[in-house]
Amino acid sequence: MERYKVCSFIGHREIELTEELKQKTKEIIETLITEHNVLTFLFGSRSSFNYLCHSIVTELKEKYSDIKRISYTCKNETCILEFERKKWEEIYSRIKKQNIELLGFEKEYQHKTKFTAGKASYIERNQAMINDSDYCVFYYKDHYLPEMRKYSQRSIGYYQPKSGTALAYAYAKQKRKILINVAQHIYKVIN
Repeated sequence: MERYKVCSFIGHREIELTEELKQKTKEIIETLITEHNVLTFLFGSRSSFNYLCHSIVTELKEKYSDIKRISYTCKNETCILEFERKKWEEIYSRIKKQNIELLGFEKEYQHKTKFTAGKASYIERNQAMINDSDYCVFYYKDHYLPEMRKYSQRSIGYYQPKSGTALAYAYAKQKRKILINVAQHIYKVIN
């Protein structure tokens, strides 16, 4: 019997969310489940692409009940486990006086350096996700640049940070993972 496979999602913080992107991403995820035996999906955070993929996997979980969603958290991050999601949604909804929906996961994985890593702990988290994956689904555009940042809170100077997604993409290629770049695929369809 073939072992179940694992897929991680990594993408730029901001993406152009189109119906075509949603549909293509859903097709890719469902193909991974039905044709490649992927049942475990790994998620980071703070990315519009992560939210998109989480919503698709959650929707597909109704059809494929064996799916597992695992949140890989890094410094200053946490997740809500599925069995306590409703309780926390009710609490936050009462506080905010509006309907709050939280992302639910079956498990949280805390990287060994979660509490000791520096400002760029997400890089180590992404590498851990890649290491634990058979497939890596990216939303990566090579011309994407993150917003300029100050050198420090008191500094008047700015610098151009490297894209965490670009670093993760290069790392996944180096590790010879199976890469699916949704942004590139959509781009090829358009041209």
